[in-house]
Amino acid sequence: MIVTLNKNISKKEIDELIKGFKDKQIEAEFIDFNNNKLLLLFGETEMIDENALSNNEFIDKAVRVSTPYKLVSRNFKEEDTIVKVGDVLIGGKDVVMIAGPCSVESKEQIDEICGLVKESGANILRGGTYKPRKSPYYFQGLGQDGVKYLVEAKKKHAIPIVSEIPSIEKIDEFKDVDIIQVGARNMQNYELLKALSKIDKPILLKRGMSNTIEELLMSAEYLLKGGNPNVILCERGIRTFEKATRNTLDLSIVPLLKKLTHLPVLVDPSHATGNWELVEPMSLAAIASGADGLLIEVHNNPTIALSDGGQSIKVDRFKNIVEKGRKIANIIGRDIK
Repeated sequence: MIVTLNKNISKKEIDELIKGFKDKQIEAEFIDFNNNKLLLLFGETEMIDENALSNNEFIDKAVRVSTPYKLVSRNFKEEDTIVKVGDVLIGGKDVVMIAGPCSVESKEQIDEICGLVKESGANILRGGTYKPRKSPYYFQGLGQDGVKYLVEAKKKHAIPIVSEIPSIEKIDEFKDVDIIQVGARNMQNYELLKALSKIDKPILLKRGMSNTIEELLMSAEYLLKGGNPNVILCERGIRTFEKATRNTLDLSIVPLLKKLTHLPVLVDPSHATGNWELVEPMSLAAIASGADGLLIEVHNNPTIALSDGGQSIKVDRFKNIVEKGRKIANIIGRDIK
């Protein structure tokens, strides 16, 4: 159960409420969430009458949430969360297009791609700076220099940027990155999630390749519970027995997540399929399924890309996705700007 407290309640009054619940064998934890003072109640809360709680002068309302993820749940917050990144709204009526290379390879490369994808319809530029690769001999990214080049492209072309953070120690390096991405391998890195929950910056949380929907939402709960309400979920394919594609893109998760949570949901068709020829049809299918946006790998010359060239599309194909996607979005009452 989640109890929303009166905004003018004092610490003494909060402590008295917590003690009162404890006397009834109910554990109560206070959190300050998105300018709201909340008590999270644990234990035999079915014995509590939420209507009676609402009559308390220090309590605004009480909401019963049966799922293990409380703040993420649609039961707690019925209206959709809209994450604002500059002038871009993620989770609203518009379908957001995020595009760019798997890796930032040089200052000139990211500058050129940034200009091309923005002109073709991208709202946000993506680019990997620290690359977690399965082999230590593969290109690992430019690191801090990559972040620097990405930020320079952002300022020159006036477009927000998103990049994946590898560890807690790198948080300061990402101070000028608009959206910090938590990759699939870090989805359950709880210490990293706790640290990111304390910063005033949107977090793009990718589903782990072998994780369930509940595990994804519980990871998001870490971010919200720590005080960061600006969380964006991303489906990027899961590992199954099928080897024809890099992963299996689970588009059924999109409408299901929309039912379970108020957080916006993106789809990454590039990592999901691992095949550039499949990116366009799966992008269009993702829009039709209700995704709030796409995260697509675009390269000016995929054949010489230092990472994931096989799943990267050229700019003209990205432009086609934007144009075709806009028609599908309009059919379901949305738009791509």
